[in-house]
Formats: sequence, C-alpha cells, structure tokens
Amino acid sequence: IFTQRIFWGEKGILRRTGIAPLNLENREKELVIRRKMLKAHQIIGYTTLAAMVAQGIIGGQLYNGDYSLYKTHKNMAKVVNAGYFTGAALSLFSPPPLVNKKTKGFSSIKAHRFLSNIHFSAMVVTNMVADSNKKAHKAAAYTAFASYATAVIVFKF
Repeated sequence: IFTQRIFWGEKGILRRTGIAPLNLENREKELVIRRKMLKAHQIIGYTTLAAMVAQGIIGGQLYNGDYSLYKTHKNMAKVVNAGYFTGAALSLFSPPPLVNKKTKGFSSIKAHRFLSNIHFSAMVVTNMVADSNKKAHKAAAYTAFASYATAVIVFKF
C-alpha cells in the first residue's frame, strides 16, 4: 500500500529519519506492531459496524420525521467517524507484511481491499454532503454501510 511505502519503505520517512532503520531486529518488532494494529483494526471495525447500524436506525427515524433525534444523529456520526477513520488509519499506516503474497484470481483480501475503496469514498461523501444534500447524504451513507458490511463479511469467510 502506498501509505506503507511512504512510512515503512526502504526510503520511507521512518527509515530516512532513523526512527526505524531497516534491519532484521526492527523488522521483527514491526511485525509485532503490525499484528497489534491489524487486530485493533478488526475490533474497531466490528464496533464501527455496530455503530453504523445504530446510526442507520436513528437516520431512518429522522427521515420519517422524528426531528428530536437530530442531535443524537449528529453525535452518533462523530462516533461512527472516529471509529471508521481510526480503523482505516490502523490499516493504512501499519508496517508492511514480511512478504507480499501475489495471489491469482479472487481472494477475500482482494475483495476486502476493493470494497474499502468504495466505503472510504462513500464515507467521505457522506460527511461532505451531510448538511447540504439529504438525498446524496442518504445514498452515500447506504453505499458506505453496504460496502463496509460486505467488506467485513467477505473477510470473515
């Protein structure tokens, strides 16, 4: 991933600054960090999915005219965004694997990564149009949820 190259590549920021020189001892430590970051990515991912479900229920009630939930919807959006973008950062900025396996054909990780491009873009759009375009906000939110939930499910199986 390009973010991994920027930070962890041979000429990455962490290598050039001397924070994490590229050697066997540091790579072993980086793999431990990677494992912890990706485990946190999974846990935060499940939590964020649950928060998205709650947000969808609240949003549905708002669209049906229960405007007393507007502040709750806004607050839940903060929770969803914090979880979502924290989880994304954990994945994007984790150290790279020891070996990048090139698998031919379909795999759950390829599907997960493909779907991540969709739900990341949809999350950005959801936030951009939140106050200006209800229809676009709803469509982007549904797209984000559907692709995110599918990414969780496809990786699990």
